[in-house]
Amino acid sequence: MAETTVTGEKLPNNQSEIPPMKEIAEDTPVDNNIQAPGPIPIPAWLIIVTELCERFSFYGASMLFQRYMLFHLELSKGSATAISRGFAFFSYITTIFGAIVADKWLGKFKTILIFSILYTAGLVLLTISSIDSLKDNVGLPGFIVALYCMISWGTGGIKSNVSTFAAEQIPAENYPHPTKSGVTINHAITVERVFRYFYMSINVGGMLGQAITPAVSGKAWDLAFMIPAIVFVVGIIIFALGRPKYYDRPPQGNILGQTFRCIVFAFKNRRSHPPGTHWIQSAAAANDGTHEWSNKFVNDLERTYHACKVFMVYPVYWALYNNMNDNFINMAVNMTRPSWLKPEQLSFVNSAVIVIFIPILDLIIFPLLRKAGFKLGPINRIIIGFTIVTFCFVYVTVLQHFLYKSPPYYDFTGKDPKDPNRIIQIPTNKEDVINEITIWTQLPAYILIGISEIFASATGLEFAFRSAAPELKSVVMALFLATNAFGSLIGMILAIWSNDPNFVYVYAAQAVAMFIMTILFAWKFSYLDRTI
Repeated sequence: MAETTVTGEKLPNNQSEIPPMKEIAEDTPVDNNIQAPGPIPIPAWLIIVTELCERFSFYGASMLFQRYMLFHLELSKGSATAISRGFAFFSYITTIFGAIVADKWLGKFKTILIFSILYTAGLVLLTISSIDSLKDNVGLPGFIVALYCMISWGTGGIKSNVSTFAAEQIPAENYPHPTKSGVTINHAITVERVFRYFYMSINVGGMLGQAITPAVSGKAWDLAFMIPAIVFVVGIIIFALGRPKYYDRPPQGNILGQTFRCIVFAFKNRRSHPPGTHWIQSAAAANDGTHEWSNKFVNDLERTYHACKVFMVYPVYWALYNNMNDNFINMAVNMTRPSWLKPEQLSFVNSAVIVIFIPILDLIIFPLLRKAGFKLGPINRIIIGFTIVTFCFVYVTVLQHFLYKSPPYYDFTGKDPKDPNRIIQIPTNKEDVINEITIWTQLPAYILIGISEIFASATGLEFAFRSAAPELKSVVMALFLATNAFGSLIGMILAIWSNDPNFVYVYAAQAVAMFIMTILFAWKFSYLDRTI
């Protein structure tokens, strides 16, 4: 193949040369047999580091919420879980709004920056409301306003754009390796690498936040919440300094609104599509030049529509995943543990597993599989992730059963399972209600969820980016992230039963649901790996 030169264009505001952001060229024919990922550009690394700081702040603060609500605000387990899942719902449903703002008005850079400032203001309010002397007056109201009106909107506006923004810094063409003969730098594999390291940065940030802020919370809640605010300010500064280097696709107008109107039009006229085509093609068949969309947009929309069907199973996955932020902590507060370990700090293990395994997979396992001619496509990787989390919840169900069978408080209802006539006195101080089973038995659950994330969550981000048409990438990324919101909605419903002694049934129901959805997902979508 003739040598391909990756060129760019000049952007206003003295921005540097950028990758050509045209249709992804992963299918570009090449003469070389060896396909390899290219280097991650500095602008993408700056965005990845910014995400690390944001995730430190998010997890460093949010992992404290359940214990903060139980012991500082003195809420019940069910109420605390419902508030936690409601926060998660808003944090992900607002990604759709963030995508609209970026695509229609501001572009990704300005959108991320503005929502970051709102996010920081929320962390400041959270810090102030957690001061002990203000607990009775502004403790709960300040907490709710900070979570639901500021932090959730801030993180939603960032999340819908930041991973796509990082991936858009990658040159869109396959090209020969500059130093290795017979090796082609493959765009698709490079994007896959970016999303893995992007996901690793999420977990490096989360791991540090989960290690530091819970330890500080034992001294003062306001100090524990202040640390995430400071770290995120550092992240904003790093992000802003990279502005001259970024490729920032100009706003394309209200793509989400255009997408919605095109789908509605096509559905209303679905009987007019050409024989042998999808009903979305009705929008192209009836296009007389007066509509806002082109035939190419309709073709791109059909391709994106088929890709988005893959996301339908993810709400169930996220419903299970989000237990780490509340119900796993509900379990841990009733288990014996070292005095230096807070119930939520075991989440550190989840992040550590991801940080350790991603480089191993990226540098050793996946290259060996490619050399052996074995392509582990995104759908198969997602199926592996779903299967692992199903086994995780089988384990958690059994573990909760043994927790309820352990003395001295058994299922925490005040009943003695061995003597129905005897009433067990439950301590009024929730921190003293501990059964004789160690918190270390939770380790396998966090390890399994961490491994499942690499295969299901990181791959989902990659699949969303690769499957979407260029002008619809933010929309599709927002829709993928919004599946977490619907997972949180499932969790809010389950929160009705998320009190003792119901947790065995809550965990078992989720394990069964995930098993069924994994089977259906494999049956419906396995063929896609042969077409990607």
